[in-house]
Amino acid sequence: MRLRAFALAGSLAIALPSLADALQSSADAQAPGTPADAMYFPAAGVQTEADEYTRYELLDPATASFKIHYEVTATTAGAKFYYNPIRKGSAASDESVFDAMLGTPLHFEVVSGAEARKDPLLPNADLATNYIRVTLARPVPELGQGRLLIIKTYKDPKSYYVDGNTIVFNRPLGIRRNKVVLPPGYEVVALTVPSQILTEQDGRIAISFMHAGAGEAPLEVRAVRDAQPAALPKPLTAQRSWESPFQGETEQERLSERAHQDRDIVYFLQQPETHAFALYHDYTESRAGVNGYANVVRTGSSASHPSASVLDTGEQLPVLEMSGAEMTASKINVGEAVDAAAHVVVIPFSPVRPGQTMRLRIAETYTAPASYRLDGEELVFDRSLGRPRNAVVLPSGWYCTFSAAPATVSQLPDGRVRLDYWDERPEAVDVLLKARRRVAASNH
Repeated sequence: MRLRAFALAGSLAIALPSLADALQSSADAQAPGTPADAMYFPAAGVQTEADEYTRYELLDPATASFKIHYEVTATTAGAKFYYNPIRKGSAASDESVFDAMLGTPLHFEVVSGAEARKDPLLPNADLATNYIRVTLARPVPELGQGRLLIIKTYKDPKSYYVDGNTIVFNRPLGIRRNKVVLPPGYEVVALTVPSQILTEQDGRIAISFMHAGAGEAPLEVRAVRDAQPAALPKPLTAQRSWESPFQGETEQERLSERAHQDRDIVYFLQQPETHAFALYHDYTESRAGVNGYANVVRTGSSASHPSASVLDTGEQLPVLEMSGAEMTASKINVGEAVDAAAHVVVIPFSPVRPGQTMRLRIAETYTAPASYRLDGEELVFDRSLGRPRNAVVLPSGWYCTFSAAPATVSQLPDGRVRLDYWDERPEAVDVLLKARRRVAASNH
């Protein structure tokens, strides 16, 4: 499935089912008497978070300091506060916190671990750690999110230091998506974690990576000062590679920062006889003036039971359906050409204002016999997934026998198996997944 965001003008809309309706929609695809596998959203009474991303800007090496931009999403329904630990061995300064939706400052204070433990959200707070306690702009909605940007400067000579003519950033990172920006004039000469190498708009060299595995990423970056300090990058183009196998991606797409891309998707496979899978797809709209999202359904698939919500507020959104020709005639600005015969589902919302963002969740059920089928006694899911973060949940009663693309594996509370495919490469990950029924489920 390829989902595309378009600008939307006008107010045409029809009523859209709520997310709760979408969670039941997979039942419509099941054979009579076969229970549906619903979408799963974890619930917790303590602090939980998601979508963490950290940007480290290394300052003058003589200061042993680096500036941190930490993006994090609070996900505990009803939470009014979020606690960010101050790492032991680091001296924090210049803290500020912002609401990611509105771009407005949030109230915060530094509290002890003992004080943090008084909040039911953090009953096991480390007594030897201080925390930044942030007052959220609004309580986290049910099945929603509270997105934050925390900015602070750390001084930590054990993590950032000079070794001869080399600067070293040696810091195990528990956050799974990270970027490290070198000081002006420095180039990377050693790097322990496979990463993209990118150039900031001001000419500084940066490395960026996603760490899909468990535990901390053992990051060590070494750099020397012999790069051109003001070598500004040329604007990235829409030119495609001269290599014929790689005609699908532009230079802009190939050199974009994968770790910071905010689109992720989870597929919930129904019993394979149905060829159906429910899914939800989250993404952040940050372009000022954009006020709609459009989904062009991939050829060979059919979509039903769409729903959408604003994760920041819990607001349910309406939807309109039209052909590409009708979209053109309505003068809706989609930002790119759409085939006149294409079927487009458009979700309107309030225009995004400068400096603000909106996090959206789109849920629906897809039926795709070419991608998802039963081959004898084997389930086969064969689909190209284009997001940096993709997950596939097997139907109840099935276990994985083959996965062509590397994945991490976990199990939902109801026993279903989840495979996460984190794709650091600029091209899609081709998932070929096979499964068989468990012995206890042979009469399913």
